[in-house]
Amino acid sequence: MRDFREIKVWEKAHALTIEIYKATSKFPREETYGLTSQLRRSSSSVPANIAEGYGRGGNTELARFLQIGMGSASELEYHVLLARDLNLLTLAVYGPLQERVVEVKRMLGALLMKVRSGR
Repeated sequence: MRDFREIKVWEKAHALTIEIYKATSKFPREETYGLTSQLRRSSSSVPANIAEGYGRGGNTELARFLQIGMGSASELEYHVLLARDLNLLTLAVYGPLQERVVEVKRMLGALLMKVRSGR
């Protein structure tokens, strides 16, 4: 198996996680154990699951962890939307984050299809 760091979707998901950490550093202190934690947890879960899947043996395990990563990306997509609706993220911050989440989800979906087809 290849090194997960060579996988483009892992790279994008990792960069997104860093952006989420930066954006949430400005959230109110009372959100530390609430939305800040949820956003950080769901964002870091995406690249972590990609890495774990590549560390396992075979395409079946990889596909399972990519699917879990997809679920975390969907959760992240909702939490970013919630943060916007609670006025914790400005539209200027929300827009690019949302676009990056959607991009990661598309890339994960394409990789998942490729892994499942055995290519």
